[in-house]
Amino acid sequence: MALLLALLTGLAVYGVFAGVRMYRAEVKLPTDLALALEVGSTRTGAVDSLVDRMGMRYAPAVLRIMGPKQVAKYRRKIDLASNPGGLTIDRYAARRAVYGFLGVVGCLVFLMRGQPFMALLLLAFGAFWTEVGIWSAIRVRRDVIERTLPDFLDVLAVVVSAGLGFRQALDRVSQKYEGPWADELRITLRQMDLGMSRRQAFTELRRRNDSEQVAMFVSALQQGEELGAPIVETLVSLAKDMRRTDAQNARRKAARAVPKATMMITTFMVPATMILLGAGLILGSGIDFGAVTGE
Repeated sequence: MALLLALLTGLAVYGVFAGVRMYRAEVKLPTDLALALEVGSTRTGAVDSLVDRMGMRYAPAVLRIMGPKQVAKYRRKIDLASNPGGLTIDRYAARRAVYGFLGVVGCLVFLMRGQPFMALLLLAFGAFWTEVGIWSAIRVRRDVIERTLPDFLDVLAVVVSAGLGFRQALDRVSQKYEGPWADELRITLRQMDLGMSRRQAFTELRRRNDSEQVAMFVSALQQGEELGAPIVETLVSLAKDMRRTDAQNARRKAARAVPKATMMITTFMVPATMILLGAGLILGSGIDFGAVTGE
């Protein structure tokens, strides 16, 4: 039974991660993005995994149990993750059904075998495995966007200073980039083509991305538009501020890493080294411990 459970779990994990790519799905996103997703570069075929096929029939029941508020919450998370592997709210519910079933079955099996730790581990797997994938995709996507944005702003400033309009420059530069930031810009441009104002389109861009630097970018553009500030100076200044913020964050991370490394060395490496040195000295001294102990 345990072997069968392990096989089913392995198949489930393989079904989700086989062929996973980072892109927005072509179905069931928030209403304000439905038209924008006609952009060809952001519409690719979703990954049809084994887990999705197994759990899709139970997805409506899971969504009913979750309720409207939870569904809206997770729809927002999936959107922030950029629909990894073609993930939609229905596919999310299908995966929760499959993983929940596997987790409960595994928990019962190990409880009957008297292994409560493994039972809790399998129960946690069923409850949180789908969440881990979404959280990881959000973090990776945010990091990629924040690494791309300063260089993008520098290039955009150069193109605008060459005489191209901001809208045309944004379109031209976004075509030279790949990845989540380029996808977001194409969605924003498509929204503007469909009649949305530039201010509203960039507000939606900020809403779709849980990134401090994206918020800085949108706020600076909107403030510059209101105050009539030169766009080139705004872009160059913003890129410098972002690089300065990245450097400060890197220094803070390094400062937090030093005490952790010191604690690890003090707790594990120093005692282990002392034991190793002491054992070597004792063994190399040739002391007859039998005579010392009287045995």
